[in-house]
Amino acid sequence: MTSLARLSALLMIALLLAAPARGQSFSDGQRGEIERIVREYLIRHPEVLQEAIAELEKKQAVAEAERGRRAVKQHGEALFNSPRQVTLGNPQGDVAFVEFFDYNCGYCKRALADMMELMKGDPKLKVVLKEFPVLGKPSQEAAEVAVALRMQDPTGKKYLAFHEKLLTGRGQVDRARALAAAKEVGADMARLERDLKSDEIRATIEESMKLAEALGLNGTPSYVIGEEVVVGAVGARALKEKIAAARK
Repeated sequence: MTSLARLSALLMIALLLAAPARGQSFSDGQRGEIERIVREYLIRHPEVLQEAIAELEKKQAVAEAERGRRAVKQHGEALFNSPRQVTLGNPQGDVAFVEFFDYNCGYCKRALADMMELMKGDPKLKVVLKEFPVLGKPSQEAAEVAVALRMQDPTGKKYLAFHEKLLTGRGQVDRARALAAAKEVGADMARLERDLKSDEIRATIEESMKLAEALGLNGTPSYVIGEEVVVGAVGARALKEKIAAARK
């Protein structure tokens, strides 16, 4: 019997002791002896607790991955083909790479290089960007400007240049910084100011927020690659492996 199996047996005994008796019950003396045996065993073999925790974490990871896949299937149209998203790379690509980001997220700034590397090196990759402003009012303001720019940029070229400027710059990104970046990339500023007052701004960000909630996302950057949810700036190598797995 493995140490994990032994621990499981001991814990089952402990649970039986804790449960209300149905039929024959242990005496106080028997309970005390069994509890002493369990305690002493765990003290002598603390490694079994590490094994149990590792096994629990593994099971939780599998369950979370399955929940993520179900959520991706349920919300696939909004995730991959929303008219409110920014689509870069190959719009007809065989794998979709969706990134949820915040312009004030330090990890998103570092992850920009990963996305650019993937997009430039993989002509079959469809890249989708979704504003996910979770870091306060300045992030919300910057996301609103980003949406307004998207509304006048069907090719996504100006948006990508704007995106790079905000994620490679220093300091906090807010409305003023975002407007300045939009002007630098050649946006129609009069139209952008008008569009900032439209319902489309709120609807776009609300859509991203609801998708993130459905997927269980609580930080940035977060990705959906194929049917898999990936949380955190895991690096270009890991992302390439996820993309390759999605192709299989």
